[in-house]
Amino acid sequence: MFDVVYLSFGVAAWTIVGYKARAWLRDRANTDLGLACLMTGSVANVFLLSAPSVYRGFDRLVGVANLAMVFLYSSVVLFAAGALVLLLRWTGSTVRPRTVVAGIAALWAVAVTGFALGRPDAVEHPRDFSTAYADAPGVVLFLVIYLAIFGAALAGLGLLCPRYAVNLNGSWLARGLRLITVGCWLGLAYCACKLIGFGFSWAGRELTWLSNGVAPLTASIAALIVLAGFAVPAVGPRVSAWRRLRRLQPLWRAVTTQAPEVSMGRSRWPAWWPFADLEWRANRQMAEIRDVQRGVRRYVEAEALDIARVKAGEAAYDKWQLAAVVEAAALRRGLQNQAVGHVPEVGADSVVVATGAELADEHEHLARVADVYRHPLVDAVLDELRERGVARADRQR
Repeated sequence: MFDVVYLSFGVAAWTIVGYKARAWLRDRANTDLGLACLMTGSVANVFLLSAPSVYRGFDRLVGVANLAMVFLYSSVVLFAAGALVLLLRWTGSTVRPRTVVAGIAALWAVAVTGFALGRPDAVEHPRDFSTAYADAPGVVLFLVIYLAIFGAALAGLGLLCPRYAVNLNGSWLARGLRLITVGCWLGLAYCACKLIGFGFSWAGRELTWLSNGVAPLTASIAALIVLAGFAVPAVGPRVSAWRRLRRLQPLWRAVTTQAPEVSMGRSRWPAWWPFADLEWRANRQMAEIRDVQRGVRRYVEAEALDIARVKAGEAAYDKWQLAAVVEAAALRRGLQNQAVGHVPEVGADSVVVATGAELADEHEHLARVADVYRHPLVDAVLDELRERGVARADRQR
C-alpha cells in the first residue's frame, strides 16, 4: 500500500522536476529557477525513498541498515538549504548564501556522525525510525538537527512567500507562492508532531500514532502542496492558454476559412500532442484574427458600427459586451462584403473597437467577440444593414 502511494507521488514529483529542469536549461542564468528545480528534485527524492521496498532495497544494495533514512533526510535538508538561499536572495540580505550553505553542511555533518556512531542495532525501520531509536542519543541528535534545519527553512519561507504574493496581483506566481505557504506551515505541523513524540517517548509514554502515523501523513500532504506551488507558475499559464485557444478556435476558423492567406503554418507537435506550443498557438490565433480585421476594414460601412452600438445599448449590455458585439458585427459584415467585392462609400475608420493594455486583456476581449460572433443580436445588425442596402438600391432606381 505504502509502496503504491509513495511511488505514485514520486512519479508525479519527478515529472514536475523534469518540466522545471527543461525550463531552467533554456534559461540557465535564472538562479531562482535553478533553486526551484533543486528543491523540487529534493522533494521527489523523499517520496521515492519513502517507499518501503525502495528503502529496504537501497539498504541491501549498500549493506548498511537505515542508510536510506540518511539520504532521505539529506534530501529534506537540501530542500531547506535551497529555501534559505531563496530567502537571502529575495530579502537582499547581506549574509552570503555560501555562508549559510556551509553552516548547514557543517551541522548536517554532525548529525550524520551522530547517526553513524549512535545506531544501537542494524534493524530496518522504514516506518518507525524516530520512535525505534528515541533512546539512542546519537540518532536523537541526528533527528533533532534535521528538524531544526527543516523547521527554520519552512518558517522563513512560510513568512516570506505571502509578502511577495501580495505584490504580484493575483498572478499564477502569486497563487503558487500561497500554496507553498500552506505547505510550509503544514510542514511545521509535521515537525511539531515529531518533537511532541520525542517528548512523550523520553517521558516514558509512546505516541506511535502521532510520530509514525499523523506526522508522515502530514509531511506527505505538505510536500504535495509545496510541489503544487512550484508547479502552478509553470502549469497555470498553459492552462490559461488552452482555455484561450478553445474559446478563440471557432472565431479563428470562421475568419481564416474566408481569408486563408493570413494563416501561418502550424507547429508539427499538436498533431500528436494537443498541449504543445499552447502560448504560441493562442497568440498566433489572436494575431491572425487581428490581421483579418485590418484586411476587411475598407469593406465595413461606418453605419454597421453605429447600428451595433444602438442594438447592444438597447439590450443593456455593459461596455465590454457592447465592444464585443460591435467588433463581431463589423467583422462579419466586412467578410460578407469582401466576398462579393463590395466597397461601401463611407467606410469605418476602424473595426477594432477595444484593445487591452495587457496581452491577457486583449485575449479576453477577442474571446468575448468569439462568444457573440453568431449571436442573434449580431444577426439582427446584419439584417438591418441588408434592409438598408436594399432600400437605398430601390431609391436609386
